[in-house]
Amino acid sequence: MSADAPDLTVVLMLYNERSTIRDVALELGRILDSLQRPWELLIIDDGSTDGSETIADDLANADSRIRVIHHGVNSGLGAVYRTGFSAAQGFYVTFFPADGQFPPQILQKFRPAMENADLVLGYLPDRPSAWMSRLLSATERLLYRALLGPMPRFQGIMMFRRDLLKEITLRSDGRGWAVVMEFILRVSHKSSRVISLPTAVRPRTAGRSKVNNVRTITANIQQLARLRHLLDADDTVVSG
Repeated sequence: MSADAPDLTVVLMLYNERSTIRDVALELGRILDSLQRPWELLIIDDGSTDGSETIADDLANADSRIRVIHHGVNSGLGAVYRTGFSAAQGFYVTFFPADGQFPPQILQKFRPAMENADLVLGYLPDRPSAWMSRLLSATERLLYRALLGPMPRFQGIMMFRRDLLKEITLRSDGRGWAVVMEFILRVSHKSSRVISLPTAVRPRTAGRSKVNNVRTITANIQQLARLRHLLDADDTVVSG
């Protein structure tokens, strides 16, 4: 890492969140300032069409620590993570959705934990959501375990040492979560220091989830099935 690189990159994942993007970005900036370390906020706009993209550019024009990368078309969550993996400049990296559901105070918990870890994974012990959302999430986690075997506990937010990306090769493509699951699996199989910590989650103030639905979860499972084959081909041990 260069001497002037930020300590932490927060990748803010944006797709059609005009009602929340400004407040979420400013709230993240305040919490990042409280850490008293150099930071950058990397907004990845995944082809927004509702004006979110313009607000993101305005935020970057007002603060040199904010950068924006625009995907020309909506390419899905997987593409956002892959762009973040390649474009983040901080020694540590984390990803937040632009809907504001995950409080930025998580950073005040995760960043100190990174002093003794390579990867910190959040999980949700108490999730205030509708029964259908809880059922979909639980079903998805069971299918992950069936396809990939035991994994560290994870839901939502992660933070990691960026150098990990130089130590592993990620092969997953597609729109869904597969690249995140592959990253976690490959890192945990390296005997890296991985810990899971509980996090809070807040109700949405506007809009609705773009990932917690049957269509997205089905696509994720299909990609994870392909991931299982990739891991087997790489002689990665994934026990069922």
